[in-house]
Amino acid sequence: MKLTVDRLQITLDRTSILRDVSLEAAPGDIVGLVGPNGSGKSTLLRTVYRSLRPAGGVVRVGGDDVWALSSRTAARRTAAVLQDAATTTGLNVTEIVALGRTPHHGLLDRDGTDDHRAVAEAVDRCGVGPFADRDYATLSGGERQRVLLARALAQQPRLLVLDELTNHLDIRARFELLDLIRSTGITTLAVLHDLDLAARLCDRLVVLDEGAVVAAGPVLEVLTPDLLREVFGVQGETHRHADGVVRVTYAARPLAPRPVEVGGPRGEGS
Repeated sequence: MKLTVDRLQITLDRTSILRDVSLEAAPGDIVGLVGPNGSGKSTLLRTVYRSLRPAGGVVRVGGDDVWALSSRTAARRTAAVLQDAATTTGLNVTEIVALGRTPHHGLLDRDGTDDHRAVAEAVDRCGVGPFADRDYATLSGGERQRVLLARALAQQPRLLVLDELTNHLDIRARFELLDLIRSTGITTLAVLHDLDLAARLCDRLVVLDEGAVVAAGPVLEVLTPDLLREVFGVQGETHRHADGVVRVTYAARPLAPRPVEVGGPRGEGS
């Protein structure tokens, strides 16, 4: 299902956070949101999954304004996987995954055959079956992220929204999650801090800087030496290697001279 963000504007405490942000994700594409801390990436995600209403502009999923949909209809279309943000006290893995079925029935309705099937498929696909009965709080970081992704897949969404899903994971767990996300075939909008992982995973990138889109398109066209230097403050190049994988290679002395900032340093948010 197609995602369209058109001229989005976000203002918080009279401060402009996002200015005329537009992007598209075609059905089945993985679009990465990258940019320095404080550029507005997570704020943009919050608007897409209806946690923050924009001051202007529109977010459309499947052609419909997400803010014109009922909460249940919107949740059937879009699932968000945040940074270990689940309130999961006392719940085991299967119970967490089953929460993904909430948009598909009433609060007091019993789970049906379709619900049990969706949960079982998500548990199997994300490889969390071996610890399905364990308390979520006892899991490692990588295991928790798999469980949260399984919950999102049990929701059977048409759009996945991922906020720094690979943070705090060891390198194998990161690649396992990337392979899992790619295998779903679901349209995905993902915030990623690691540019090399973003280059490997994403079909397209959108670069945010100080609340505005400064570049968007295929990875090799976006992550140019000039952009790496001017936006991220590093010196490097992006190439597609013989194995077909796009990689970012940083210079031996990667730190580029910092531009003179007007109005003080950036904020620390994302």
